[in-house]
Amino acid sequence: MLTIARQERLLLLPILGAIIAMAFEHQIVEAGKLVSVLAAGALIVLIVIASMRVAHHAEVLAVKVGDPYGTMILTLSAVLVEVIILAIMMSNQESPTLVRDTIYSAVMLDINGILGLAALLGGIKHGEQPYNDDSSKTYSVMILTAMGISMVVPEFVPVDKWHYYSAFTIVAMIALYGVFLRMQVGQHSYFFSYAYPRRERTGATAHEAEEEEGSTTVAIAVILFGVVLIGVLAEAMSVLLNHGLEGSGAPLALMAVIVAAISAAPEIMTALRAALRNRMQAVVNIALGASLSTVILTVPVMEGIALYTGQPFVMAMTPTQTVMVAITLIAAAINLNDGETNAIEGMTHFILFATFVMLTTIGL
Repeated sequence: MLTIARQERLLLLPILGAIIAMAFEHQIVEAGKLVSVLAAGALIVLIVIASMRVAHHAEVLAVKVGDPYGTMILTLSAVLVEVIILAIMMSNQESPTLVRDTIYSAVMLDINGILGLAALLGGIKHGEQPYNDDSSKTYSVMILTAMGISMVVPEFVPVDKWHYYSAFTIVAMIALYGVFLRMQVGQHSYFFSYAYPRRERTGATAHEAEEEEGSTTVAIAVILFGVVLIGVLAEAMSVLLNHGLEGSGAPLALMAVIVAAISAAPEIMTALRAALRNRMQAVVNIALGASLSTVILTVPVMEGIALYTGQPFVMAMTPTQTVMVAITLIAAAINLNDGETNAIEGMTHFILFATFVMLTTIGL
């Protein structure tokens, strides 16, 4: 027990933060908008810490159980955190575009932010970095299809027909994910792997061996506890952030960017470590896989909530968002078509990420 407590000592900070937030939420709100924003910022940091521990133990379970269950655990744990935060934040504010903006922000952050920065830094250190281009092609066409169905076509669906198309979208996303998962862990699993020389695999092998030493029971317990803890922190963070930013003129999409950044925080560190170890296949799987999972799993869950409550979300992207997604996917199709990345390709995506940040800042 003491050993487990030492290993999970980082969770003590989110636990303490949740207790303080629950006990003094009203006093913080009454203290003024600045105090509320500062407190919300502290809670965001604590949510990231908790989500990183959840992601770590999901990786431990993934190594232990193997595919297809390992892939499902990793994917579902990340999406679960995002969906919980989204659902809680939507219950505390009327924002019909929050789901759309969060998915859009996640795709920009994953493909342009994570992949761009990782390829840039990895290219500077190692030059050209190899990977299996079958994976990038598969991910890209899946992302394009999923986003087209769920976030472009809805612009042309009549308002009085939204529930029919919403139900269709749920079925379409589940079907796409089912076939993709079977392909990823079945007969086409080699699409998503790359045979590195033995000397380049040593670090990863040692890391996996270290993860395998963990207890399955402890990993499951920490994941479940971490998800509940994130929910408590997100509830308080949403209330404080809404109060602090009310009337400030902050961009409406800021909330969406925060949700996307929280869910992507563990993936950023993992991808950068992989790039610096010259393991670009891991980066491609993380960046494009996270984008696909966000779209293909978040959409049916949130659409289901919309059908249940009878309140539709605005899922159709704005013209600016559509153009940015199109440019991103075209750039990815060109850059990730030859089985090698370099610093120039990384820089193009990172500039696209900077453009996304700039557009969000000015409210577009």
